[in-house]
Amino acid sequence: MSGEVNIKRLAQELNISIATVSKALNDSYEISLKTKNRVWDLAKQLNYTPNPAASNLRSNKTKTIAVIIPFVANNFFSRAIKGIEEIARKYGHHVLIYQTHEDIEMEMSFTNSLLNGRVDGILTSVSSSEYNLDYYKNLVKKVPLVFFDRVYKDLDAYNVATDDYEISYDATVHLIECGCKKIAYLYGLENLPAGKARFSGFEDALQDNGLMVDDQLVIKYVEDEEQNLKQISDLLSQHQPDALFSSIEEFVIPAYTACKALKFQIPEDIKIISFSNQATAHLLNPSLTTITQPAFEIGREAATCLFKILNKKGHGDDQDIILKSTLIKRESTGC
Repeated sequence: MSGEVNIKRLAQELNISIATVSKALNDSYEISLKTKNRVWDLAKQLNYTPNPAASNLRSNKTKTIAVIIPFVANNFFSRAIKGIEEIARKYGHHVLIYQTHEDIEMEMSFTNSLLNGRVDGILTSVSSSEYNLDYYKNLVKKVPLVFFDRVYKDLDAYNVATDDYEISYDATVHLIECGCKKIAYLYGLENLPAGKARFSGFEDALQDNGLMVDDQLVIKYVEDEEQNLKQISDLLSQHQPDALFSSIEEFVIPAYTACKALKFQIPEDIKIISFSNQATAHLLNPSLTTITQPAFEIGREAATCLFKILNKKGHGDDQDIILKSTLIKRESTGC
């Protein structure tokens, strides 16, 4: 049979209905894998190309999803976006990226602008500037929404995150096993469950090993690199900790800079460990011991969850998905 290759022709050659072909091409749960493979194989053989405009008009779908993140120029989020895009391509969707710069008003503005049907669903990693639970309680009722990395608990939504408490506990034990007894904590994401879980893991590891959290050894992240540098410099000069545990990678460069300026030798005088997906961590002098999150996998898993919602396949799933981070020991902890 010659002529245009469309859904009708695929249905005629396979002797099945047009509706069945359409559902198979869209990977519907209603169609068996055997039938899907028959349809996919023939579509490939005949070089079938879907007409997205016609399909979208029929289904009222935009074939577009939005990703709302704090920063694009961040190694973790750039890796997560790659994972999201891989899954979006599989389902024939485009990806729109919005960055909030940790501004909660901008975050809500972006999200509200997407509620008029511009996208089929949203993946978001929320701003750390404020815990905006009431807003998201209402939002999850209006649009397919998945949280990743920076999540909100106790909502009817998928949360894809990492084992922040456990890996923070393990990292603290590593510092203690390296001989550290006076560990300073550089606190980021304090308004979010992830930040609180990391601090709890640190605190419990100290207590389980006969040490206590000293409030004078805890500093909190601010949106000013010079101020963060000053905080760390004051901490080092006034309290002489033997280790720095950074809960976010934004503290890393200020920490190294302060140590160099004050002539603190790493790791002889002070050991440093940080949550970080920086590709350059091994190039720092000395190389940085890191807690590295599986960013690409988080992106893939979050996007997979969103398409479960869009394809009505996710009912009954456990909505809290936890992936494991990795402690990568390098020279900055020196053991």
